Amino acid sequence: MRSRVAGVRRRDRHGRGLRGPLTPPQAPFSRTRAERFDDLVADEVRRLGRRWERELARVEFAVEDVPAVEPWSDGPVPLGQTVPAEDGAPVRIVVYRRPIEARATGDRETARLIRDLLVEEVADLLGLSPESVDPSYDE
Repeated sequence: MRSRVAGVRRRDRHGRGLRGPLTPPQAPFSRTRAERFDDLVADEVRRLGRRWERELARVEFAVEDVPAVEPWSDGPVPLGQTVPAEDGAPVRIVVYRRPIEARATGDRETARLIRDLLVEEVADLLGLSPESVDPSYDE
């Protein structure tokens, strides 16, 4: 049996521990799932903003893990929602990360669900059809 020297902590079986990060910080593999999800939402907001810049200038987009309250108790968990403007705060379109990730089977479907959700929320906010907000919506 080995004895422990006071004050020396062993990090793993061989005492070496991790020698450094497995990937450099700028590599896509070093981003967390939540950060990659945020990137997908930001990309879609930029894409929609190019076409609807003036209409969306006072709209705030946000990502939350799950809805804070349970308005869905009679139905499925929402993927997102539009929070109306009040007390000087702008209209907020909120995307819920965990429900979308639970319904998607991969990165491609996650991106499609985000696109569809944001197009539907923007269309509802502007009083238009989703196809007129984004012609690729029906694809």
